[in-house]
Amino acid sequence: MGTQQDDPARRHSGRDTAAEHFQRLWSAHAPRVHAYATRHVDPDTAQEVVSETFLVAWRRLAEVPGEALPWLIVVARNTIANANRSHYRQRVLHDELARLASVSPAPAPGAELLAVERMTMLRGLAALSSVDREALLLVAWDGLTPAQAADVQGVTVATFQVRLHRARGRLAGLVDPPGGEPPPGDRRTGTDSTDRIYDFARRAL
Repeated sequence: MGTQQDDPARRHSGRDTAAEHFQRLWSAHAPRVHAYATRHVDPDTAQEVVSETFLVAWRRLAEVPGEALPWLIVVARNTIANANRSHYRQRVLHDELARLASVSPAPAPGAELLAVERMTMLRGLAALSSVDREALLLVAWDGLTPAQAADVQGVTVATFQVRLHRARGRLAGLVDPPGGEPPPGDRRTGTDSTDRIYDFARRAL
């Protein structure tokens, strides 16, 4: 999973019509916006979030920056927040993690270690604050760069870097507590637990 710096939606001719430009945005970014929405709301609502996000993009096409993904995710996040305020009670953490688990890759038959790591990741994420969890997932799961994730969270890059560093440290303390035993069969000593979680998230995309 690469970064979004080489944005395919940016590679368009000045002769493109608005409809052609919009189609490029949709083709390049709709799957990632849908993946972000699915992590936060149920599948039916996720489809509505994607539709509303790109409706906003169409109406404000001239305002969409060349690097469009962070802008689209901010719109999607605001759409989800509005839906929650207007039509839904705030989702409890259990529901969010259940959805995250449902879109995670299931371990292959007999892959006990992967199953253990899957549960370890979900439990570690569950124990984090919502701010820490979102910082980690924007980078590891949604594939944003720290600069892009900072735009989504509305903070400076420096602030986000500190937030991400602290979140990684807190997660490491939860997943690999000092003096704790590694998961059964895990011989990868010296491997940062968050790196393993990042690898797990990347395999899901």
